[in-house]
Amino acid sequence: MSSSWNSVGLEVLYQVIGWIAFVAWSFSFYPQVVLNYRRKSVVGLNFDFLVLNFTKHSSYLIYNAALFFSPFIQQQYHDKFGDKEMIPVAANDVAFSLHAVALTSFTLYQVFIYERGNQKVSKVCISISAVVWSAAIVCLIVAWPKSNWLWLIDVFNSIQVAMTTVKYIPQAVMNFRRKSTVGWSIGNILLDLTGGVLNFGQMGVQSIDQHTLVNFYGNIGKTLLSLETVFFDVLFIIQHYVLYPVKRDENGKAIISERVAPLIRPSDKPEEDSV
Repeated sequence: MSSSWNSVGLEVLYQVIGWIAFVAWSFSFYPQVVLNYRRKSVVGLNFDFLVLNFTKHSSYLIYNAALFFSPFIQQQYHDKFGDKEMIPVAANDVAFSLHAVALTSFTLYQVFIYERGNQKVSKVCISISAVVWSAAIVCLIVAWPKSNWLWLIDVFNSIQVAMTTVKYIPQAVMNFRRKSTVGWSIGNILLDLTGGVLNFGQMGVQSIDQHTLVNFYGNIGKTLLSLETVFFDVLFIIQHYVLYPVKRDENGKAIISERVAPLIRPSDKPEEDSV
């Protein structure tokens, strides 16, 4: 590979920002896991979000791992964008994707073992997931004869971008209908926002060093991922702190006042605040 860094300082900064983003994004999964464990309940956590999130991170893992580890796909990337262009996937991207798939799978496991009220995965979500994975299989069949692997992983990259947009909507709508964010961890959102901003900053550092914006549109999925993450995280922060602030009793515990009856049964006790 003929591409290389022009500045050692910027290369170090790129790596540091990338791994800090990895830590922030990776730890963003834990507040929800811990909250579910403490409450022994997943009521308030939208299941459509989890299913779509699993599809998103699985697709992103395929893209990151393939482009990072495959010399053949890397050569196809250089043939398309030029030999001097750096591969827009770093080791922290691959590590994050692996961790994200594992933690999302564990959170789905919690759905099966904890109280979930009357919540369930919607038919719309099931249909979207089925269509997406069926389309991915068709694309694999199309790419196989001519080894168009760069095109194929770009498809998976597009899937993860689309899923990032779609996955947040069910949770945002649920919060709006309940007029509450109890059960949805704000710690997850704050760390997710940190990771999104740092991820965008990491790409900026590479652009400054290479004097080009190719890494932004060469890995458009990573660019849109950061922008979408920031947008929806800001929305959730507004919901949590401004629109639906948590009311507390004299013991400091959150008081739930549900406006959508099926989500929590009348016999349920007030639950602890988000992690």
